[in-house]
Amino acid sequence: MHPLQALIARHQQIAPCGVTSICSAHPLVIEAALRHAQRHALPFALFEATCNQVNQEGGYTGMTPADFVRFVHAIADKADFAQANILLGGDHLGPNPWATLAADAAMAKAEAMVTAYVDAGFTKIHLDCSMACADDPNPLPEAEIVRRAVRLARAAEAAHARSSGPAPVYVIGTEVPVPGGATEAIDGLAVTTPEAALATIEAHRAAFLAAGLEAAWTRVIASVVQPGVEFDHHRVIDYLPAKAHALSEAIAGMPGMVFEAHSTDYQTADNLAALVRDHFAILKVGPGLTFALREALWALDAIEQDWVDDKRHARLREVALARLHAEPKHWQRYYSAQGAQLDVDLQYSLSDRIRYYWPDAIIESSRQRLFDNLQSNPPPLPLISQYLPRVLPALREGRIDNAPAALVMAHIETILDDYHHACHRHDAH
Repeated sequence: MHPLQALIARHQQIAPCGVTSICSAHPLVIEAALRHAQRHALPFALFEATCNQVNQEGGYTGMTPADFVRFVHAIADKADFAQANILLGGDHLGPNPWATLAADAAMAKAEAMVTAYVDAGFTKIHLDCSMACADDPNPLPEAEIVRRAVRLARAAEAAHARSSGPAPVYVIGTEVPVPGGATEAIDGLAVTTPEAALATIEAHRAAFLAAGLEAAWTRVIASVVQPGVEFDHHRVIDYLPAKAHALSEAIAGMPGMVFEAHSTDYQTADNLAALVRDHFAILKVGPGLTFALREALWALDAIEQDWVDDKRHARLREVALARLHAEPKHWQRYYSAQGAQLDVDLQYSLSDRIRYYWPDAIIESSRQRLFDNLQSNPPPLPLISQYLPRVLPALREGRIDNAPAALVMAHIETILDDYHHACHRHDAH
């Protein structure tokens, strides 16, 4: 049995537990998540890559699925975390990266992508064919979405049949923003109706069985729905359990299946716990973790201003902002403000488009210089207390030292602590 199937069985039969699904390609975020899993003695850590981020053509990270596996495993080796205890998932796998092509061409590329993911050892596959391609009606009819999802499931099963690895588990459903998040301010947010959620599951079940994919259907573990959580540049829409009660009850009668909640970033610890209790047992988080990364880096930049000789300053924040203005391709379709407000959005928007820029060679050079400055001249406790107060417990308890990378990862872990509380709050009972 796949570890996620075992977790879902426990959720349904014993206590409402869940799993944090980390969608990030930043090495410090991944290392922080691995160290967090070690600290809490978790049986596995789950990382996901999106179709735009990682695909057979490289995605925006420049990594193929096999590259991403090697990337995560190298970080695991550095953190002394067993590779066997890492689960990898593919998110929104479908034609989205090639939606400007005709449907036949886009779907051929999507099949190749799913095959590459399974070949590389990804065992959690989210089938998402909801996006219209160049010659499609928009919106795409659900029957066609389902037909295409089954086509990709068939490709995944064929890839698995050629391998010796564990059989993949599947996630269906698409009631979330496109990969990368919402593109504009959210005016309203409708919770998925129970009828729609159940109809989506039934349509997929019937199509899987009609295609001879009965075995694959037994490994469909979740459906993606909208429980009423989202964020835009400046606001968070908080989970309201009463609004999702009927939806929550709808999945309770589906053995082996839960809901997967996307865009859980920035929810409170209590909201996350309520989501897991209400059968949204897979909690996806991405920008919220790189937002915490940016918070920590800006804090170190401020510490540098106070602590390091001016002539040696890396000026990471200044350098990064200059690069964002010089290379607007990753943010220009999301932010429309100008002047000082644009600078605020570029740095502090909850959608965290700055995350695309951390690999930039000039920014990375400045970050490395910042770390070198603070590594050779460690900041004192009062400065850390001023700029990174949430890491003080880890520092005071001796779990970390005041090295810059350790401070950054400890700050990221404070976000993961909220997810851990939500997913494992019954473990001690």
